[in-house]
Amino acid sequence: MKRNYIGGSWVEAKHGAPNINPSNTNDVVGEFARAEVADAHAAIDAAHAAFPAWSRSSIQLRHDILKRIGEEIIARKDELGHLLSREEGKTLPEGIGEVVRAGQIFLFFSGETLRMAGDKLASVRPNVDVEITREPVGVVGLITPWNFPIAIPAWKIAPALAYGNTVVFKPAELVPASAHALSEIIVNAGVPAGVFNLVMGRGSVVGEAMLNSPKVAAISFTGSVATGRRVAATCIAADPMKKLQLEMGGKNPMVVLDDADLAVAVDCAVNGAFFSTGQRCTASSRLIVTEGVHDRFVDALSERMRSLVVDDALKAGTQIGPVVDQSQLDQDLSYIRIGQEEGAKLACGGELLNRENPGFYLAPALFTEVGNSMRIAREEIFGPVATVTRVRDYEEALAIANDTPFGLSSGICTTSLKHASHFKRNSEAGMVMVNLPTAGVDYHVPFGGRKGSSYGPREQGRYAAEFYTTVKTAYTFDGNTGEPPKTKGSE
Repeated sequence: MKRNYIGGSWVEAKHGAPNINPSNTNDVVGEFARAEVADAHAAIDAAHAAFPAWSRSSIQLRHDILKRIGEEIIARKDELGHLLSREEGKTLPEGIGEVVRAGQIFLFFSGETLRMAGDKLASVRPNVDVEITREPVGVVGLITPWNFPIAIPAWKIAPALAYGNTVVFKPAELVPASAHALSEIIVNAGVPAGVFNLVMGRGSVVGEAMLNSPKVAAISFTGSVATGRRVAATCIAADPMKKLQLEMGGKNPMVVLDDADLAVAVDCAVNGAFFSTGQRCTASSRLIVTEGVHDRFVDALSERMRSLVVDDALKAGTQIGPVVDQSQLDQDLSYIRIGQEEGAKLACGGELLNRENPGFYLAPALFTEVGNSMRIAREEIFGPVATVTRVRDYEEALAIANDTPFGLSSGICTTSLKHASHFKRNSEAGMVMVNLPTAGVDYHVPFGGRKGSSYGPREQGRYAAEFYTTVKTAYTFDGNTGEPPKTKGSE
């Protein structure tokens, strides 16, 4: 059984759970430890004890460690990509691509350790210097989802370590193999004991321990809206309150205007809505199409969908892998039924598929004649299900695109510079794409949204420092130049 890593040692657990391949439910990837409350507290204590030394460690040391991690991940991209795809169900090219991105993230933040900047300003008072610096926040609890089992942990762990924090990492229960493999690389790169801790287990056990421990200074969570709200409430009520970063999902619009290049629009829709089996918070789940191109777009998209190869994630030529597990498949099928009951037209797909091995195979589904008040247009399904809403013109398209409780990503397909520019300015989303899929982002720029999608500072790129550091302002009087200045009216 694969073990947890706590305080510099691989630790046995009393209980474990099998990890099942969603492409072939007869294939057990492995058995992985399930932590108990005591394990979680031991990891927190280890991270708390390690923080003083790590937070003051050499930036060269941290740079070298993160660089070794990034290089090792990329060197093993094929092996790790195979493991990821076998465990989570995204196609092998997607799995390898995710692994490469994780390596690039560690390499980026290895450089950021050497670029931590501050400010030195003149004071409004004579003979006083002002220095503004950033310091690590402390023990950081990282709670990650199953849909990007290496990349999302990487974009949380890398900045946490780069800026001098210590880490307690709780991966999603569905993807322990990827988390364990990543953790082995981090450990072998020379991270000191206690600085990084892996605690696999249930959120109700490990996550709750992190949320309720006064030794954990900050929580970064990616997952569902409902769980994110509970995380936020607990962090805010804690004594002391915890710093908080939430990424919780999306119901992302992609607008297609009459003047769009139809081939580009179809490519964007297929990629954004259905690749990674639609299991991305940035997926294009709402396609908003003006009436002049609507019918041609639906016909072309449906034709492309029928040609997509849905099969074993590890098989050459597969374009869409299985749904991650039975629970998620049941949710997808439930929303397909709901859409039909609401009066939407199931124009393509939505049926269960049989393949060589037993797995959670679902044909990508497309609904037309969808009103924006329907549940399938408002609630995140998190599967290969997309809706098409017909609109009169750009103005109506923009209004419907913004009429959502979410605000993570949005997109527009158009050849009009006027409409592209206006959409970028007026779309109520944290990330906006023009003639690109709504899913797919760079690792060196900020990631995050608005409304119900995100809360707290952005992830990735230099903006990650806003969450993983705290700002200190220091004042120094030059005693050689005279008496200390008197202050008036200041705090």
